[in-house]
Amino acid sequence: MIRDLIARLRARHWMLATAESCTGGMIAAAITDIAGSSDVFDRGFVTYSNQAKTDMLGVSAALIARDGAVSETVAAAMAQGALVHSRADIAVSVTGVAGPGGGSARNPVGTVCFGLARRDRDVQTFRRQFPGDRAAVRLATRDFAMELLHQSVTPSPPP
Repeated sequence: MIRDLIARLRARHWMLATAESCTGGMIAAAITDIAGSSDVFDRGFVTYSNQAKTDMLGVSAALIARDGAVSETVAAAMAQGALVHSRADIAVSVTGVAGPGGGSARNPVGTVCFGLARRDRDVQTFRRQFPGDRAAVRLATRDFAMELLHQSVTPSPPP
């Protein structure tokens, strides 16, 4: 799927950026593991702390305080910030609770929020609950982000 994603991005002449919290760069690493990804991968932001989200992506500290770092609004702001601070045409963001600690009633371990931003449309957000330990949650997060990107660059079938 990653090779196909890269080929589709290349065919559109699009660049990609990532903004990652709970995955710590796993999405960017999976893409840049493929030779030729430099044609389509502009940059990755690893914004593990709230301060990094603010400093690197321009996410409002007030937004983080109001909605929490693990929220669809922050995921949207992260994805939009990745576009603003890069040459990318499309960006994906992830923020979540990988565990084993850090969960709450509102955001139990395994909760991940995603943002998908394109220069040609509004930001989309998604919220998922993944089962398993820390490694399983992080891998599922990476895989779901790849699926979102792949779907976003796959041409729609003709009517």
